Amino acid sequence: MAYLLGSENVHLEYPTKKVFDSVTLGIDDGDRIGIIGANGDGKSTLLSLFAGTVEPDTGRIIRRGGTTIQMLGQTDTLDPAQTVAHAVVGDVPEYTWASDAKTRSIIRGLIADIPWEGKISELSGGQRRRVDLARVLITESDVLMLDEPTNHLDVHAIAWLADHLKSRWPKKAGALLVVTHDRWFLDEVCLGMWEVHHGRVDQFAGGYSAYVLQRVERAEAAKTAEQKRRNIMRKELAWLSRGAQARSTKPKFRVEAAHALIDNEPPVRDSLELRRTAMSRLGKQVIDLVNVTESFGEKTVIDNLTWLIGPGDRFGILGENGSGKTTLLNVIKGSLQPTSGHVKIGKTVKFAFLSQHLSELNELGDSRVREVLSRYNTRYEFDGKEMTPAQLLERLGFDAAQLSSAVSDLSGGQKRRLQLMLILLDKPNVLILDEPDNDLDIDMLAVVESLLDTWPGTLLLITHDRHLMERVTDDQFALLDGKIRHVPGGIDEYLRLLDERSAEDTQVEPEKQREKTSGSGSDQDEGRGSGLSGAEEHSLKKEIASTERKLHTLGKKADAIRQEMHDVDPTDYVALGDVQKRIQAMERQISDLEDHWVHLSEKLS
Repeated sequence: MAYLLGSENVHLEYPTKKVFDSVTLGIDDGDRIGIIGANGDGKSTLLSLFAGTVEPDTGRIIRRGGTTIQMLGQTDTLDPAQTVAHAVVGDVPEYTWASDAKTRSIIRGLIADIPWEGKISELSGGQRRRVDLARVLITESDVLMLDEPTNHLDVHAIAWLADHLKSRWPKKAGALLVVTHDRWFLDEVCLGMWEVHHGRVDQFAGGYSAYVLQRVERAEAAKTAEQKRRNIMRKELAWLSRGAQARSTKPKFRVEAAHALIDNEPPVRDSLELRRTAMSRLGKQVIDLVNVTESFGEKTVIDNLTWLIGPGDRFGILGENGSGKTTLLNVIKGSLQPTSGHVKIGKTVKFAFLSQHLSELNELGDSRVREVLSRYNTRYEFDGKEMTPAQLLERLGFDAAQLSSAVSDLSGGQKRRLQLMLILLDKPNVLILDEPDNDLDIDMLAVVESLLDTWPGTLLLITHDRHLMERVTDDQFALLDGKIRHVPGGIDEYLRLLDERSAEDTQVEPEKQREKTSGSGSDQDEGRGSGLSGAEEHSLKKEIASTERKLHTLGKKADAIRQEMHDVDPTDYVALGDVQKRIQAMERQISDLEDHWVHLSEKLS
């Protein structure tokens, strides 16, 4: 494999912190590396060093001559006065980029809902983020560096991005560095992991599952003082080996070794016992939504919904951005009255709501964390053990010095953890979590999951983090077109439903366009610049729509064959050659069809 990029004895220090101490790393063609670590430990700084936007104090960054790099930073530099089109494809003519299957796929996968000629200044923060990601992906590069690319993406878009990155380069070509807290995403796209901590970068082979196994193995071998951290990782490993991840995908770590380490580890949670405890606290009725409709103007977000939520139910709510998930939660907890229908809440229900924002902590102002804890009882039981609030907060990553900090001075991640702890100390029996993973690094997510594993009550969760969703909920429901639909197959089934709906929309849209064209009358004929008659233009548009549908179908078939390539034994040259021939044949068909599409478009223009 060819060497592309690396660091040699890099040292970087800021006035209050040593970030890197003599770090030497190498990136080769074919590397797919996930970068993890606690917030503030230097993950983004490492990418900036490789990109050349930050210079080391000592040591050097080595780049092979001619190596091209593209980087998605945490903030964009898009020009507010530009259009979305110009930000994404620049000055490239439409007939050029529109004839490129990869470019069309990126636009369709990330920004299909954003006005193509809209101004950057008119976009929300999440839309700007997706436009910037599309811009970076469309540009060819040898090394692609992505800092939190899954932010502002829903589950469907995250799955699309994973598929794109897996097929972006041929095998053993190109290199990917990605910083993310999304563990499912790391397992899907990464072949190696770097853990950034205490000025060092530790390297691990394999994806996130393999990283967890190796970290547990190292802890077992060394018998270090990190007993608390090891126990959390053992529980995480037990989940990965026994849970939905292990059942639904090909294991990415050594299963025998994993089971040897977790032989004495109990199941992640006893759902039956938790449900029994929840029923004793809640009774039989918790929340009944009956014929509920919620509309905003002419838009119906929830459409005649009946949904019964019982004691001990642990439900995950899936849906695309803007589908109405947060609105549904507000209706459930009674802060929003539905347009019609009614919500019946059990007499013993005590809600707790962890919102996407941290406004609930504003009233604490400059109060010290220690002062806030003193307002609560001195002892609580968690995970079968008695703990003080300070001990629980320590379990959530706070040290003794931070107990004296003002709440207003805490970081976003610290506020999120404090907010969750205060909610649990109030002893609710119905817990509603809206994007609880915001601002949390992977280790803290594992700690939060461990706490929720033994929490006895009814749990409703919204998150785009597949690992978190599968870990802490027992059933998933999809909010589709205002209706709630149980998806026994989990997120994979939900994604299939979205793909089926998208395929139906693709077929219906040309019909609508033809109706619009045929009903526009002679006024439209008078303004034509193509010199075609109405019947000729109608026929041409029909053929273009048919060609686009064929391209979409062939593109999916090509992606499926490329996926086969990943599963072939790399030493089986006969099988590899056969798959490669099929890929090349499919690519020739796509190329011929794209040429035909361009020819038709030119005739129409």
